[in-house]
Amino acid sequence: MQKNLTAIALQHKSILVYLVLCLLFGGIAAYQKLGRMENPDFTIRQMVITAAWPGATAEQMQLLVLDKIERKLQQTPYLNNLRSYARPSAAVIYVELDGTSPIDQVRPTWQEVRNLTEDVRLELPQGVIGPFFNDRFDDVFGTIYAITGNDYTYEQKRIYAEQLRRQLLAVDDVKRVELIGVQAEQIYIRVEPAKLAMLGISLPQVQQAVSKFNMVTPAGMLETSYDNVYIRVAGEIAEQQLASVSNIPLYSGGRTFRLADVATITREYAQPASARMYANGEAAIGIAVSMAAGGNNIALGEALAIAIEDYKPSLPIGLELVTVADQPKVVADSIDEFARSLIEAVIILLAVSFLSLGVRTGLVISFCIPLVFAGVFVVMRIMGIDLHLVSLGTLIIALGLLVDDEIIAVEMMAVKLEEGMSRFDAACAAYKVTAMPMLAGTFITCAGFIPIGFARGDTAEFTGAIFPVLVAALLISWLVSLTVAPFIGYRLIKVKKTDGSTHDGRFYKVFNKFLTLCLAHRKMVIGITILVFALSVWSMGFIQQQFFPPSKRGELVVDLTLADGSSMQASEQTAMRFASYLDEHPDVQSYSYHVGEGAPRFVTTAQPILSSSNVSQFVIVTEDAKVRDRLRRDLDAIFVEKYPEARVNIQTLNMGPPSEYPVMLKVSGDDPAEVRKLAEAVAARMQQDPNLYNINFDWKEQARAVRLSIDETRLAAMGIDRKQLSDVLYSMVSGVSLGEFYDADRIIDISFRLDEASVTLEQLANIPVQLQNGSYVPLSQLAHISYEAEEVSIWRQDLKPTIMVRANTLSGTENDMTMAAYDSMADLRETLPYGYSIDISGALKMSNESVQYIMEQVPLMLFAIITILMFSLHRFALAVMALLTAPMGMIGVSLSMILTGQPMGFVAQLGIIALSGMIIRNAIILLDQIEVHIKEGDTQYESIIKAAVMRFRPIMLTSVTAILAMIPLMLSNFWGPMAVAISGGLFAGTVLTLVVLPCMYALWYKVK
Repeated sequence: MQKNLTAIALQHKSILVYLVLCLLFGGIAAYQKLGRMENPDFTIRQMVITAAWPGATAEQMQLLVLDKIERKLQQTPYLNNLRSYARPSAAVIYVELDGTSPIDQVRPTWQEVRNLTEDVRLELPQGVIGPFFNDRFDDVFGTIYAITGNDYTYEQKRIYAEQLRRQLLAVDDVKRVELIGVQAEQIYIRVEPAKLAMLGISLPQVQQAVSKFNMVTPAGMLETSYDNVYIRVAGEIAEQQLASVSNIPLYSGGRTFRLADVATITREYAQPASARMYANGEAAIGIAVSMAAGGNNIALGEALAIAIEDYKPSLPIGLELVTVADQPKVVADSIDEFARSLIEAVIILLAVSFLSLGVRTGLVISFCIPLVFAGVFVVMRIMGIDLHLVSLGTLIIALGLLVDDEIIAVEMMAVKLEEGMSRFDAACAAYKVTAMPMLAGTFITCAGFIPIGFARGDTAEFTGAIFPVLVAALLISWLVSLTVAPFIGYRLIKVKKTDGSTHDGRFYKVFNKFLTLCLAHRKMVIGITILVFALSVWSMGFIQQQFFPPSKRGELVVDLTLADGSSMQASEQTAMRFASYLDEHPDVQSYSYHVGEGAPRFVTTAQPILSSSNVSQFVIVTEDAKVRDRLRRDLDAIFVEKYPEARVNIQTLNMGPPSEYPVMLKVSGDDPAEVRKLAEAVAARMQQDPNLYNINFDWKEQARAVRLSIDETRLAAMGIDRKQLSDVLYSMVSGVSLGEFYDADRIIDISFRLDEASVTLEQLANIPVQLQNGSYVPLSQLAHISYEAEEVSIWRQDLKPTIMVRANTLSGTENDMTMAAYDSMADLRETLPYGYSIDISGALKMSNESVQYIMEQVPLMLFAIITILMFSLHRFALAVMALLTAPMGMIGVSLSMILTGQPMGFVAQLGIIALSGMIIRNAIILLDQIEVHIKEGDTQYESIIKAAVMRFRPIMLTSVTAILAMIPLMLSNFWGPMAVAISGGLFAGTVLTLVVLPCMYALWYKVK
């Protein structure tokens, strides 16, 4: 007898049992070691470069700093775009790599960015500080704690937070622990010019005295016969109390004075303040924890909980440690939810198997499912794929597909037993009949997912686990169906012998008559199918377009942005007013907010806001998505009325790459003033759409600035030049660092400045400027003071000033609304001057790029499918027929998505592409059976009828199981559109395959 896998398995039962046990225990061990995450990791190909130039305007920062650096960075490998902004005295560049850049080249590319920037450093103006680099912009701080206590200072809270930080760093799987909201301290020496003038002491004398007093210099080392003895000179500020700074000596006219005689010395928090954090309305120091790559979030959460409980007793009364973000809990809930969905899918499949195939046959399938999953877990462990939203959902999809092989193999074995074969011969015969068609079908299904597996880009990386998990499940399932399933079926399956009339039941007779009627009117059937297909493609235009759906998490993220140039104090006051509202709202469980910057990246799909005095960001936690949406409606209602000074953006967390606003249009050009005019025209056009609200710009406003018109002649007559005047003003108004004070683990700047009472905007003209002879004159005698408007920030993209026009939507999806807004600008775009453009941005841009990357792989998918078809069917005509069945699924896709109201998102598009492989798989099985009957001597017409009747049950059964397995996923925000698309498309495609494919075969071969 010809050897095959089934025969080998049945002849070596002990070895098979041993291998099965190894696979089961290996799968259990692999499952326990798999990482647990909410969302899959994907590489954030973004780096941040910052630079400072004290005293420079935003325009100077743009032209003399940004432009030079960005021109050099155009040489960066894999560069996608450079987005930057310039502000007075500061500039920030976002370097974003193309999604096609290999993951292992991202870190080397960041080093190349550093090298290129270093090359241009000497070309930057004198006084530029930096550039500085942040190539860890992608770190996710999923667990955030906060230490609060209104009776304690920031520094006292920082000390305890630092103690906790060091303990948490010792926890397994902890990568980084950062403190948030730490307030820098400074020692301020505030001078009184009147006293200096009276005592004949100049400002430079004071500055030099403090600088020299604080110098830490070596005094030598003595070597003895036993050891080295270092000589230390006592007297540095590092070794004395702060009060001793008051006694720093000043010399004038032969007399000695104390610093305290002419200045006030205080130790206080730096002004302007550093970014601050609040937890539930209380000032806090945050402790943000980042997990190491491949870590287990749930295990990390348990370890962190133990560390926190161990630390809490060391906190004094009045200090409280609260949890602000708890990613491990979110991950545990997410995995539990998908585990329930998986169990529900298994129950549904087993119920179908028991009802359609009988209890014993159902038991065979019920044992094969965990065995296949065990093998998949081993593969996931080897490939480093964690348990998360994508991999768990893929397991559920795979569940509906992997049982196909078991059902086909067991069903064929049962048929052969009914025909009177022995158990061994029936199992081996099933292998001969089904093994190769099943393998071809498995390869075809896998090939349908090639675009997902080989696509480039961030989005494809996010969904990258789909391909390897599905391929592993299907290939392991095929192997199990030919070895383990016959082995179990050998003992369990019991059937009655029949006279060969298995398919002579009433249903099959009805189907036979219907198929005969269709074959008689084959051209009409094919014509109607083509017409319905065209109608379904046309109806796709009525399906809403979406990139990724919002998460079901209960958080709301609220950004409050004041006008450019607003102070941190103004931002803090607005944030505190909003916090008081949240304190009274019943739907708010907890909240935290940050003033002067955004929250750290606490989930992969969040986009941090960099430091800026005019921003604050709230993270509000509610019970669930329903409560969250209710709270959002309340906030939308109050913001316009009660917070007119702020630009408000309320966001839910995305389930894919983030976008700031649902609707975003990019306006670019060479002249900032012209770009501003175009942006206003775009905003005016968008305001005509009643579905858009909160239309705003990422920059546009100008702020007031003081301009000093210097009288050069008078300056020269008084023995002072422009630079000296600027230095004096800077030191007296903003303060100049004179040295450092060392306190335990802190280095505190000593800052020299004018008494704050003399530095108000109204009294600017009276600031005393010291001349060479030691006397003072008011600033108004040296310069004319006027006010003017200047750019507070200038955003650029790829070297051009760029304004993002953004909006929220009342209804509809972001892709549809953005496309509608873009289309409404058609006439405006046609009249743009050369060098200016209006382009889509945000979610729609990312969606289009992602689809483009997917479509690039479709030719490879078609090549693989056609190749498999040719090797399995051996005839080009049959391969073309099988390929033509794939589009039939679109009929069911459009109908099901319109009826359910599901949007056409990126994940749904992936499902539609993969659907073709599932439908073609059924076509192979049917065409192969037709050829088998022809070889057995039947006519072509008889072979078509027999094959369709014989294959009706296994084809429909496998399709129904795949569809029913999707039911739990239909309730998922992320997988719902894909589940609906595959279910509807597979059902329609399967039914049409059983009817239309025979008609196509009969028409091609002119069967009579």
